[in-house]
Amino acid sequence: MAAILPPAMLGILGGGQLGRMFVTAAKRMGYRVTVLDPDANAPAADFADVHLCAPFNDAAALQTLAASCAAVTTEFENVNADAMRALAKTTRVSPSGDCVAIAQDRIAEKSWINKAGLPTAPYLAIESVADIQVELAPYLPGILKTARLGYDGKGQVRVKTADEARAAYADLGGQACVLEKMLDLKLEVSAIVTRVSAAQVAVFPVSENIHKNGILDESIVPARISPTLAAQAQDYAVKLAEALDYIGVLAVEFFVLADDSLVVNEIAPRPHNSGHYTIDACVTDQYQQQVRAMCGLLPGRTELLSPVVMVNLLGDVWREDGGEPLWDVLMEAPNAHLHLYGKKEARAGRKMGHFTVLAANVDDALDQARALKDTL
Repeated sequence: MAAILPPAMLGILGGGQLGRMFVTAAKRMGYRVTVLDPDANAPAADFADVHLCAPFNDAAALQTLAASCAAVTTEFENVNADAMRALAKTTRVSPSGDCVAIAQDRIAEKSWINKAGLPTAPYLAIESVADIQVELAPYLPGILKTARLGYDGKGQVRVKTADEARAAYADLGGQACVLEKMLDLKLEVSAIVTRVSAAQVAVFPVSENIHKNGILDESIVPARISPTLAAQAQDYAVKLAEALDYIGVLAVEFFVLADDSLVVNEIAPRPHNSGHYTIDACVTDQYQQQVRAMCGLLPGRTELLSPVVMVNLLGDVWREDGGEPLWDVLMEAPNAHLHLYGKKEARAGRKMGHFTVLAANVDDALDQARALKDTL
């Protein structure tokens, strides 16, 4: 596979914050970028060379993208997988439409994780009313999750009994779901792997992730787990990428159980919120890796330059009248870095930006990060 070099035009499906950070990484590396996104105010469009403001399945826009771009990627998994398959007929696409389709469907995703020899929580695939009439005790108490279009805690219902599970399934409209047993968790971690080929693979340091209301709140790196467990998480991420014959950046989220064993929670076929820390704290960041993978370049080095904590900034931090938080607090901290996503309207639960704090150790970074957020 010949390398794609600057100033080639690269394309991305999706213009949200992940697309915005991809665009800025690609531009710094000398590439040009076309963004396809139906939102006229897409954050990534601020920096892109071209913004195709059209639906993701728009035939004319896809034809333009294929004709003008040396390679195409995506910033989120709910993009049209068939559109990616169509693009792949005439231009380089990574990850593949097939891999994106797997990540779009929890049933297919969990099946592939198990095929790779990796553990998941006990789960039941539910594709019809008959599927949920079986004995549910092995999966209870559990979480009923829609098989498709669920993220940041959406499309999930906690259930304790079989009757609750069946009622929740009906409330979700009878769509395909998985019923996943709730496990005794110690914490959650993630590993992000970049794979260009079987011989060209790099993994970032493992992140410890703390969620609130189903949305990532803080990422702590290095994760406060044993080196052996961190290495196992990285190894699992590589094994899954190999099983999928994956090309690109793949995020793998894990549960760490009370006995310090790992189970895979879910995957994301793209850079991940928990990897934002790499922009400020690693030799190469996850968006540069995305560029390198789609262009057939050797992955960059992934060493951690400093312990770091990343904090998400949701619309909840903004004033009720829409006023900005007290950014001077962050700007005056010499070891903190603010990243805003250029979104026009702040709403509760909406990811508006993030900041990182780099320090001599994670405890100091975490204490300072929390103190800074409290003063915003």
